[in-house]
Amino acid sequence: MKLKQLEGLLGDLEQFSNPKVELEQYPTGPHIASRMLFTAENSYGDITDKVVADFGCGCGTLSAAAALLDAAYVTGFDIDPESLETATLNAEELEVEIDFVQCDITKLELKGLIVDTVVMNPPFGTRKKGADMEFLSAAMKVASKAVYSLHKTSTREHIKRAALRDFNAKSAEVLCELRYDLPKLYKFHKRKEVDIAVDLWRFEPRQS
Repeated sequence: MKLKQLEGLLGDLEQFSNPKVELEQYPTGPHIASRMLFTAENSYGDITDKVVADFGCGCGTLSAAAALLDAAYVTGFDIDPESLETATLNAEELEVEIDFVQCDITKLELKGLIVDTVVMNPPFGTRKKGADMEFLSAAMKVASKAVYSLHKTSTREHIKRAALRDFNAKSAEVLCELRYDLPKLYKFHKRKEVDIAVDLWRFEPRQS
């Protein structure tokens, strides 16, 4: 599948109808989602025929991208039942098979489930300090091949240090810097749209 085709399909997905500020729910736009998963597959072979987990999947955009790129098995995890309802409808609309599980990522225990690749657009940690690191820690415990994640560029050094020192990463690499368009979703947003610089990371876990 070509990048433009993938972006076009993701652009038709439903997003949060009632976003919850405490969960830092922001949609992962088709531009970023398509590039994230396309890079994971075309540069590293981490999606097609692999078992993929989407942490904090929201309305399932990254899950859908993985399924469209022929992942062997895709599971989306989120704490919010409303988002998972939308994600399920999105998967049905695209006619792709994705399992969705309601759970708290920070308390996730995946005994016996083999996951090759984790993809995620975690909370940036602006409402709940450290939320981004909790997601990264959980992902590194689960993935056997790689973790792809979006983090604010301003946290780059902190993320790299924590991944290598605390989360058992063999490597932590910024693949590219992207512009994340944050639409005005919440009352406290002053401007109609805010542009945030984010890094697309690839973390490789040490084989235990």
